[in-house]
Order: sequence, then C-alpha cells, then structure tokens
Amino acid sequence: MTFNDIYIRNIDDLKTAVEELGFVPFFENSIPGFSIEEHVDPRIWFSNEDGPWEWKGPVISELGCAYGKFFEKKAAYISPKWFPDFANYRRDGYDFDARYEDGLVYIGDKRLYDLIDSNAPILSKHLKQIGNYRKAGNKGFDTIINRLQAQGYVLISDFKYMIDKNGNEYGWGVAEYSTPEQFMGEEFISNVYKRTPEESYTRIFEHLRKILPGADEQAIHKMLK
Repeated sequence: MTFNDIYIRNIDDLKTAVEELGFVPFFENSIPGFSIEEHVDPRIWFSNEDGPWEWKGPVISELGCAYGKFFEKKAAYISPKWFPDFANYRRDGYDFDARYEDGLVYIGDKRLYDLIDSNAPILSKHLKQIGNYRKAGNKGFDTIINRLQAQGYVLISDFKYMIDKNGNEYGWGVAEYSTPEQFMGEEFISNVYKRTPEESYTRIFEHLRKILPGADEQAIHKMLK
C-alpha cells in the first residue's frame, strides 16, 4: 500500500492506513499527498457525524499507536511497528536520563518530562495545573511539550472529552500525555535501542520512499530531520 492507494471514509479505513503505512500525518504538510487531510472524504472532514477528529482517541487506543506532533510541529500517527525506530533516531540513541546527564536537555524540559513520567497518563489541563504553567507561573508549556514529542520522549495516549450534566460528551478532546515506555510497554522498551540511530533513520527513509512514490527525496530528508 502507498499513500496513492488510500481514501478514508470511515474509522476502519484510517486504522488500515496507520497499520499498513506506518506513518500517517493528520494535516497537509510539505510533502504533497502525505496526510489524512488530502485523502479523506470531504463530507466527513467537518460534519455533524464522527470523523477523523473524533476517531483520534479510538484509533490510538485500539491500535496502541503513537500520536503526536512528530513532523513539522504537526500531528501524525506512527504505528507500534515503526515508532521504536522513529524514537531511536530522534533521541539519537539516548534515553532521557542519559541525555540529561550529558547536558543535552533544558532544565524546563526535564521538569515537564519528569511530571509526565511520574503521572502518566495525564490530561494536559491537569499537567498544566500541577506544573504551575499559568500566567504567573512557569512558561513555555507548548514549546516544551512539542519538543519532547518531536524528540520521541512523549506522545499523546488518548483524547478525553468533557461530560455535561446529562452525561453527553462535548467540546474538543483534551490530549492525554504519556511516555512511549509507559504507553507501549515492553514491546517498545525492548526494541527502541536495538539499532543505531543511523540504521533506524535509513530504515524509515527507505520505507517513506516506498509509501510516497514520486516524493522528492530531499523533502523526505528534511521532514525527518
């Protein structure tokens, strides 16, 4: 299967795309055709019925896949098969503590990572409360959480909806954060560092070339970096 083959009409189409393609960005990006947005039935992109926006939590839960701002600060799904290589490459082979010990982590990043690691899974609004990310408190929540996702240390493990007095869900789903180690468990832990970061990069690059026929190779390299 390539991105040329997919057309998303329902949640099963989306799950199949994530399982078979491995890397599925949500929004249009610098590589033409590499997104759900460009391959979804326009009637369900924004409608009164459940669509890709509402399917995010169920897809994450049912597939056990990673979801987060992994490419160009935009959200994407990455399957359990491919996320260990992605995290290994983006982490440059470091677990978080080793990265910190080598002086490669901002203190604000460590503070937020430790909060997530100690409380996962945790909703973003609760994370901001316990971390004092508010007007008179700590700054930079969005920048840090995006960086931790891009580096492969944090992911979104679900989306939770608020419940009204009648028991009905409303509003946009609230992101729930976790670490890959806690969300994916031993399957991730035992595979994330089994290759060199360079080997992981090459595997991902060659796979993206296959699922994105005709894509500019430099554009793929740029997106991965």
